[in-house]
Amino acid sequence: MKAARIHQNGGPEVLRWEDFELPAPGPGEVRVRHTAISLNFSDINVRRGGFYIAKPLVFPVILGNEAAGVVASVGPGVSDWKPGDRVGYVGVGGPFYENTGSYGEERNVPASSLVRLPDGVSDQQAAAVMLKGLTAACMINRIWRPKAGDPVLIHAAASGVGILLSQWLKHLGAVVLGTVGSAEKAAFAKAYGCDHPILYRELDFVTEVKRIAPGGVACVFDGVGQDTFMKSLDCVRPFGMLINYGNASGHVPPLDLLLLAKKGSLSVSRPAFSSYLSDPQTTHDNFAELFDLVSRGVLKVEVSRTYRLQDVADAHRDLENRAFMGSAVLVP
Repeated sequence: MKAARIHQNGGPEVLRWEDFELPAPGPGEVRVRHTAISLNFSDINVRRGGFYIAKPLVFPVILGNEAAGVVASVGPGVSDWKPGDRVGYVGVGGPFYENTGSYGEERNVPASSLVRLPDGVSDQQAAAVMLKGLTAACMINRIWRPKAGDPVLIHAAASGVGILLSQWLKHLGAVVLGTVGSAEKAAFAKAYGCDHPILYRELDFVTEVKRIAPGGVACVFDGVGQDTFMKSLDCVRPFGMLINYGNASGHVPPLDLLLLAKKGSLSVSRPAFSSYLSDPQTTHDNFAELFDLVSRGVLKVEVSRTYRLQDVADAHRDLENRAFMGSAVLVP
């Protein structure tokens, strides 16, 4: 088998396309032949040896933990899956940044981690939407849901999660404001439900939010982290909510709870994706909802770029440089 592996932490140059030995699937395991592999910022954090990692990596490491494909073979005791079934997975137990391995042509995963892909969702759509869509679902279904007319702010509104949040929140009746880095990204975000794109490199986003929504927004969705979160406190109306779901620019600094009172009795949430998938039945229902929204066209999945898996270093560079909009998929 071939896989993209790292033998040390570092920049995209540490990714190597090389042979590895994949054993037969063990008891309760399924071998998946990948057809589309997601590119996520958490992959970059693992490659860098970033702030998510709680224990030292054991090299060599195959990155990635989300993919779509077909069942190649099954191990002893597996009866729910058979060769040829279209499947996807998001993580294989534990935190999403642990137990990685999707940057390979094939992979053995626990049968319990698999989800069946419906006919109305392609493999590339599935790879692009599972983690990002369930991240949006976690926030909307478990943390904060808009009422009709509620103004909201989405940072990085042209990102993979950003465009899904924009569409979903717009579908529920929210007025969507979103920060973007260029006029091209502003047009892109607008096409996916963002009513008011804000060019944060040219304009102060706090000033623009107050101009568009003088009373402040009801909720901020922040996947950027260090560069945006503290300033966002000044964008939220009294008793509003801030949700930090990612740290592309670094960790949010320590937060003084008294500051939340001074800013208007605000609430803050930092969801963990693994918590959202902790119950198998809930996970099944979450996937069913997500795939239904995609199949009905409520959520349009934008696969902006595809890369050959052996060119994953280029994909990492482009993601770090914010060179594309929407999501990117690796193809073995």
